[in-house]
Amino acid sequence: MRHALQSWPNLPGMRHQLEWEGTCTQRRGSFQTHYEKTNRLNRLPCFTVSSKQELQMAQRQAAGTSRAASRRRWWHLRQRWRMVGVFEVNQEHEFYHLTSMIKEGLHASIQTTMDTSGQDTPAAEDVKVEQTQEGFEMQTFAGSVFSKLRRSLDITEEEYMKSLCSEDCYLQFVSNSKSKADFFITNDKRFFLKTQSRREVNFLLSNLQAYMDHLEKYPHSLMVRFLGVHRIVIPNQIKKYFIVMQSVFYPDERINIRYDIKGCELGRWTDPDKGGKRIITVLKDNNFEGQSIALSQEKSWFANQVKVDAAFLQGLNVLDYSLLLAHQPLHRDELEGKHSLANLVLRTTKSVDLVDSPTGSDPPTVPLLREAVAEVASHTTDEPQAAAEDAGEGIPLQEMNCAVKETSTDSELQEFLEHHRRLLPNCKNAIHVVDGPDHRYFVGIIDIFTVYGWKKRLENVWKCLRYPGRAFSTVRPAKYSHRFCQWIQNHSQ
Repeated sequence: MRHALQSWPNLPGMRHQLEWEGTCTQRRGSFQTHYEKTNRLNRLPCFTVSSKQELQMAQRQAAGTSRAASRRRWWHLRQRWRMVGVFEVNQEHEFYHLTSMIKEGLHASIQTTMDTSGQDTPAAEDVKVEQTQEGFEMQTFAGSVFSKLRRSLDITEEEYMKSLCSEDCYLQFVSNSKSKADFFITNDKRFFLKTQSRREVNFLLSNLQAYMDHLEKYPHSLMVRFLGVHRIVIPNQIKKYFIVMQSVFYPDERINIRYDIKGCELGRWTDPDKGGKRIITVLKDNNFEGQSIALSQEKSWFANQVKVDAAFLQGLNVLDYSLLLAHQPLHRDELEGKHSLANLVLRTTKSVDLVDSPTGSDPPTVPLLREAVAEVASHTTDEPQAAAEDAGEGIPLQEMNCAVKETSTDSELQEFLEHHRRLLPNCKNAIHVVDGPDHRYFVGIIDIFTVYGWKKRLENVWKCLRYPGRAFSTVRPAKYSHRFCQWIQNHSQ
């Protein structure tokens, strides 16, 4: 301090310097005495000014760290409970090691199916195939049956393996539903993985033949496509059943709204989420009021197919299933191109299952071609011949009409009607896509594992007493099916 004072310019002499120095010392002493008294009162050791500041800084940092950790925990809880979102299962995620094992097990399972391809009906040893990997065991149920279903959807085993077993991490789909299941999506969002209870898996496997028969009879059914059933066992840790499904909302880059429809009103409202881009909100029946599914020419097919699928689920004594519904606007090039002859020929080819015809006979191509020709004619104002030539095909529409007339038969038309086929759109995931005049709709029936047993009967009685006159989901399968179809009919145009 003394050297500092001496170096200051314009000091009025040594006497003033000594007085200033004495004053500073007195003030410093009283300042330190104040802290000594305070520390004695708090039963703390005496600190100098610098050490006291360091302690306070350390305390603030510790408190800040604790508050930050608490905020992070609450944020994760809010994400899981309040919102619906998609999060990367990276190396820091709690399910990273589980999903890594699932990928490894699925790779071995799919490879086994590829090595034994051509076996369409499950042998006794194929009902459950076990593959033991390092640290865990993967069990695959009815692998060849699901392989056949994948082929009918034009999903090759190589594509299936690449999507499910790539190095890209899975995405976790977090839902605020009452289900305790875990949901994962492949990184390309093409396939869904969902954990299931043992009861649900047993129900699916026990009705697998009926499910496959239904899809064979109605190849354009709106039922969700199950592509695999597995169980992973990690000794002394977990045993989980999970299923692989085709995602209804694929591709989802342009989907702007999503709904889960049950056809009832009680508890069927979701507050629209105004969150960030990573938040996915699935709305419900009451959110859809005042809107409609505008399908135009496809309305009749859509309503009838829902009736067929709902009747099948009623026969299994199932209720509480949902129609997943999403839509996106069609771009101008899609609107202009979907009625061209070239596009209609591609759609006709896509609509005919050339690999696994339901009856083993020739596929009903003629009725589909007739439908394609009629659609071209309905969207042209001048000569149909000119419309075909403008499409760039070089196939005179007149010749095509003649070919149809020469080869069409009543039996082929009857077969086409019996299997309730439609002209599929020329896009990915065409089974779950229905095009309207201005919008593309993604539709699929999911959650088909709830059986109307004694628990649901008791729940029905309680809700009848608790909510008289209200429409809730826990009702007899026949009533649920009728109400579900009626909702579709009332909201389609």
